[in-house]
Amino acid sequence: MTRKARSPKTPPAPAAAPALPRLSRLEIRNLATITQLELELGGGFCAFTGETGAGKSIIVDALGLLLGGRANHDLIRTGENELLVTGFWGAGDGNTDDADSASRRLSHTGRGTARLSGEVVSLRELQEWAQERLTIHWQHSAVSLLSPANQRGLLDRRVGAEMRSYTAAYGAWREAVTRLERLQASQRERARQIDLLSFQVQEISEVGPDPGEEEGLSSELSRLSNLHTIAQAAAGGVELLSDGDLNVLGMLNEAVRALNAGAKYDETVAQLQTELRSALDSVQAIAGELRDVAEGSAADPEALDRVETRLGVLGKLKSKYGPTLEDVVEFGARAAEELAELERDEQDAGTLQDDVDALHAEVLKAGKVLDTARQREAGPLADALLAVIRELGMPHARMEFGLSPLDTPAAYGLSDVLLRFSANPGEELGGLSDVASGGELSRVMLAVSTVLGADTPSVVFDEVDAGIGGAAAIAVAEQLAGLARERQVLVVTHLAQIAARADHHYKVEKEVQGGRTVSRVRLLEPEERLHEIARMLSGNTSEAALKHARELLGA
Repeated sequence: MTRKARSPKTPPAPAAAPALPRLSRLEIRNLATITQLELELGGGFCAFTGETGAGKSIIVDALGLLLGGRANHDLIRTGENELLVTGFWGAGDGNTDDADSASRRLSHTGRGTARLSGEVVSLRELQEWAQERLTIHWQHSAVSLLSPANQRGLLDRRVGAEMRSYTAAYGAWREAVTRLERLQASQRERARQIDLLSFQVQEISEVGPDPGEEEGLSSELSRLSNLHTIAQAAAGGVELLSDGDLNVLGMLNEAVRALNAGAKYDETVAQLQTELRSALDSVQAIAGELRDVAEGSAADPEALDRVETRLGVLGKLKSKYGPTLEDVVEFGARAAEELAELERDEQDAGTLQDDVDALHAEVLKAGKVLDTARQREAGPLADALLAVIRELGMPHARMEFGLSPLDTPAAYGLSDVLLRFSANPGEELGGLSDVASGGELSRVMLAVSTVLGADTPSVVFDEVDAGIGGAAAIAVAEQLAGLARERQVLVVTHLAQIAARADHHYKVEKEVQGGRTVSRVRLLEPEERLHEIARMLSGNTSEAALKHARELLGA
């Protein structure tokens, strides 16, 4: 009878995770030009500025180490043996006792240590933990948009339910296909394996080993092998206690009688006589039991043979499936499970093709639903991205998500997804890798980050504003400020238009101490910030530059 294929179960949508805390404090020791830094970080929009060469990107390098970045030992400050970076995720009230922490230590010896809240962990564990809390958009990370998988991922973030349904259907189909291929590829091998497993399971089950029986059998073997010695010993004891011409019972009886006269007049003697009578009773009982042992310890070849045979059978099982009886029992259980699975495969071979066909139909059905959802979301997402991209200095940009059918279903659907783009009027839409310049890619990436948001409570942008200015710089600042309303945004920038929109403005400075270059980072006070914005605008703090800075700050 043909069995109806089981429809794949769609996994439920993941429950909304509780909001994770932001990065509240960063401590750095001996990284590049930083000797010691303890930096309290505010929420919202945080800008990091400084003159060229001051070391602004050192902050990003430090956070990159917490994300599991490559251990570049050149980052260790010259003359020092190791560097240490520690980040704290908490309320940002200066109290790190209740904050979660992540740290990474690198040394010139090549040894490194990763910790989470003080506990040593693997680098992979550190990376997975930090990636849930921190995202870094590096200066050149926009190239990730060139990957078809990443372009598809932008669209699929909006069709989560349909993607989960398809993934479940595809997984069930591939599992059935793999099973059918395995059955078809090795019928002879499966028959051989069934014979072997059947023999092994039968051999173990017929013996029925009990993991605790060996100790008792060994003791019994020792007893049965030494019955003659046991009988002789017991008989010798009986001779001394009761049967010999001079024996313990006779002497104890004499002692009891000897105390009769004194016991009439002295309580102590009477008590001792009573205790002596008790000893006499005990010796009589012992002598009786020893007589039973002596008489009952005749050789028993049949019992001895049974024990030896049982131990021999158990030993044979241990030599094949051991080394212990526990291992033998466990092996038998595993073999029985595998045998049952192979026998099911044998029975299912005739109906599995029907299952594969039915599950393939489910995949096609779920894939069509997924493609429909992608087509539904492609236009609105492209429009939302274009609205931002055009504000970023590309007023004639065009963009669309195109779907192209695949010959066979893939793990990600029935179609490839390609992001096509054009920055200039009159030009054909083409793949990002073919038509977008580095600056255009950076702005597309910024649009993606602000439209789709980030999946982590803290987001870092490392000079993603490179190559833009004027109205585009103001538009970038607006987008970053909008993103900062929902999460913490840390931006390393050289543009005054962006720094002026920050909630917290940090300056990275470089100075020479004792003949060595040292970088430090500090939060600027309002007057200091005004002068820094003026410097960024004009390279000086003239009255004209300060006036422009005030206008930019809205002061």
